[in-house]
Amino acid sequence: MEFMLDTANITDIKRYVDALPIAGVTSNPSIVKKEGKIDFFQHMKEIRGIIGENRSLHVQVVAKDYEGMIKDAETILEKIDQKVFIKVPVSEVGLKVIKELKRRGVNVTATAIYTKFQAYLAIAAGADYVAPYFNRMENLNIDPREAIFEIAQEIKRTDSPTKIVAASFKNAGQVNVALENGSQAATMGVDIIQQALAMPSIAQAVDDFTADWEATFGKSSTITSL
Repeated sequence: MEFMLDTANITDIKRYVDALPIAGVTSNPSIVKKEGKIDFFQHMKEIRGIIGENRSLHVQVVAKDYEGMIKDAETILEKIDQKVFIKVPVSEVGLKVIKELKRRGVNVTATAIYTKFQAYLAIAAGADYVAPYFNRMENLNIDPREAIFEIAQEIKRTDSPTKIVAASFKNAGQVNVALENGSQAATMGVDIIQQALAMPSIAQAVDDFTADWEATFGKSSTITSL
């Protein structure tokens, strides 16, 4: 099970990579837009410096034509590093790009997946990750639970090394469902993490434990003070 951060915010990445078992960082042009007009490649290299070589970094192409996507991918690999996972939308052109990048031995994340058919094609094309858009699928009256389950079954049937990295969540419950239906990974904004860990019951439990300890051993006492 892999948890990834779907953000390009340096402060948030530093915070949660330190605190949580984060496997990687994903981004796309919409996420990058939130950071303003940054020095894109320097920014991505800074993210790599934070997360290290053993976590995955996913960066998306912007061009829409075959030659442009390939050039985008080549530039990303040249100006960031060769370990980056190139995110490619699963369209007809995108599938051609995925095939070529995999022929070259490049890491690829197939993104903008709304249907099982898209995922099946991306798996057959050799994508390392397929990224179904959970909440967006629901908004289109497509059942993401069933889709993720069947995509996972296809990976199992074909003995494929492809992993599902579910994306596009509005709450932690959707993340749970994606993982429970066979997704090996999930990428989420920090708002999902904050929402999940900010439950009043968690803070109340911590306060109650502290109060009980202090009632026994004295105000402001800790284990190390005994």
